Amino acid sequence: MLGGNVQLAKINHKNISRLILCVALLLGIIFPAAALFVSPAKPAMPEIQALFPTASSISEKQGEPAIWTVHQGEEVLGYAFETNDIAKIPAYSGEPVNMLVAIDAKGQYLGAKVLEHHEPIILAGIPETKLWQFTDQYPGLHVKDRIKVGGNASQGTIAIDGLSGATVTVMVMNVAITKAATKVAQSLGLIEIKKGIIQPLSSIKLDVFAKADWQTLTGDGSIRKLYLKRAAVDEAFMGTEAEHVEEASASQKQEMFAEIYYALLDVPTIGKNLLSEADNAWLVEPLVKGEHLLVLMGNGYSFKGSGYVRGGIFDRIQLHQGDEAISFRDLEHNRLTDLAIEGAPHFSEMSVFRIQEHYEFDPGAPWQLELLVRRQTGPIDSLFTSFKGDYDMLPKYVDTPAAIMPEPERSLIEQVWFEKRYQVIALSVMIVVLLLILFFQDVLVRHPTFIHNLRHGFLIATVVLVGWTWGGQLSVVNVFTFLQSLMGNFSWDLFLLDPIIFILWCAAAVTILLWGRAVYCGWLCPFGALQELVNQFARFVKIPQFELPFAVHERLWAIKYLILLALFGVSLDSLAMAEKLAEIEPFKTTFLLKFDREWPFILWASLLILINLVNRKTFCRYLCPLGAALSVSNSARLFNWLKRREECGTPCKTCATECEIQAIEPNGVINMRECHYCLDCQITYFNDEKCPPLKKLAYKKNKYKEQQIDAVNVAS
Repeated sequence: MLGGNVQLAKINHKNISRLILCVALLLGIIFPAAALFVSPAKPAMPEIQALFPTASSISEKQGEPAIWTVHQGEEVLGYAFETNDIAKIPAYSGEPVNMLVAIDAKGQYLGAKVLEHHEPIILAGIPETKLWQFTDQYPGLHVKDRIKVGGNASQGTIAIDGLSGATVTVMVMNVAITKAATKVAQSLGLIEIKKGIIQPLSSIKLDVFAKADWQTLTGDGSIRKLYLKRAAVDEAFMGTEAEHVEEASASQKQEMFAEIYYALLDVPTIGKNLLSEADNAWLVEPLVKGEHLLVLMGNGYSFKGSGYVRGGIFDRIQLHQGDEAISFRDLEHNRLTDLAIEGAPHFSEMSVFRIQEHYEFDPGAPWQLELLVRRQTGPIDSLFTSFKGDYDMLPKYVDTPAAIMPEPERSLIEQVWFEKRYQVIALSVMIVVLLLILFFQDVLVRHPTFIHNLRHGFLIATVVLVGWTWGGQLSVVNVFTFLQSLMGNFSWDLFLLDPIIFILWCAAAVTILLWGRAVYCGWLCPFGALQELVNQFARFVKIPQFELPFAVHERLWAIKYLILLALFGVSLDSLAMAEKLAEIEPFKTTFLLKFDREWPFILWASLLILINLVNRKTFCRYLCPLGAALSVSNSARLFNWLKRREECGTPCKTCATECEIQAIEPNGVINMRECHYCLDCQITYFNDEKCPPLKKLAYKKNKYKEQQIDAVNVAS
């Protein structure tokens, strides 16, 4: 350090002027470069035309929600809408990202295009092409899909790639796209939202069989019956044009109109008892997974009718389950000629219908057989009514999985915090460790080697984990956003969107209140930690260091406060402009974008890092507007645990000389607005081999002991 002071004396005003001029020139390069990154609002119509190249007409944007309807002749090709009209969700900047989204008439995404955004990360860093690549992942997906950003696809979800350096932005974009698309699809009747408990499909127990006769199967409900009297049918047509068509006489009212027995034939106890072994195997064995067989046996009114002969459709019967209505065609029909079961009555018609797998029919859930009865009212006109028979499967025939209780849909904030739960835990542990260091600092500083190693390890974790891995670098832009929010409609949602930044701000607020800004700047700031580690490496390899005279040094402190005031003034008029000018902070280049951006930003960040090879934390001391903003509240701190003695400064200069960021004034007072809480002065304070007052005291004690020993020797 004495050698450094000798070099300090050799610094002249000319060199200082050159340094300041260099900084000014670089600022002149950075600011215009930042101003090039602008995202003007784009008109929606050209994007719609590009997404629907065959469209013949596009309606005006109308309705609630507001949409464009796109036609090709009379056919509807699809729909387009802006997310800001339907799901206006603030992104990282506090403003929403407005996107044009297009879906076809079936609810499938055709495209998503960014029309306008105000994201600071993108405005001055990530090329917009990367943002377009993100939205290009939506075509081919469906509005019913549960889409999440990043990670692996899990049950019921589709994972799409995120965007490094803009995770919060693209997560907000995904929520805006899917939420707006869902609302549009619901309003158009393209989808319906299934809510509540999810019941997986049951499966038939193929190994369960019991020999039974007709009376047993109809008695226990294995085979059900729909029985209609003529009076019931006549009553159903009362008040219609068909009221007296084919009406039964008074004596015929109680006669049977239709009698239909029905069941699922692929249940072994039903099928193997109703049919011969060969007939049952011939019908059941070709079934694929998810297919089932409905058997109908009837007398009276024909459930088959004659429509299937002309058009191949059985128009008198349907099977209903939930909201699904299943009709049958001739290709799904087989006629039965004989029953093998004992005690069965004679039937005029018997048929088996195949229920295809795409209906997702659940054999264990209740279902209904519907019979349509039609009466002709004219040569081509007719009226019909329907009658339904219920069926509840006996539990002994099926395996029914336990119902799935769907997790409640997470809000965007809950989703973000859940996705980053491990980072949140790790950062919380780091903060707890830091608090323990602070509370037990008087003990730890008595072990210099241990506290130095502990601090260097902590700084490495801050750079690698908090900075490069989690992107947890606070910025003066966050301060302006907070102030703007206070002056407008304040909402915690905006700040909770990034858990790492939120936790760091909470930690900064607590430590500022207790110990001042020194703790955050000295321990939790990734760029500050990176500068200190670079300087520590330079000292280790014996690179000569230089320091400015204290009179010059304390005047250069004012630069960062002037920068802060300038940025704050600009933010009152335009937060977007203040964000661009805040590029004097190299944080985004270094940690969020990892030097993947334009050369002026890389040059500026590199210079600020490399200068630490000869001078510790130059940017923090003289240029950092965030540090200036944090130090404004320094007078509110509650504790002052950095101990001093009367001799500090007068006459002792040891701590002031050794302070590597020159936060100790010549009179020995620690300037807490500039201190970074490295604890080096406290290590010296408790070291009786290094601190002059302690050395003097130790010398006096030893001298006194020697005098006492001499006195004892003389007396003896």
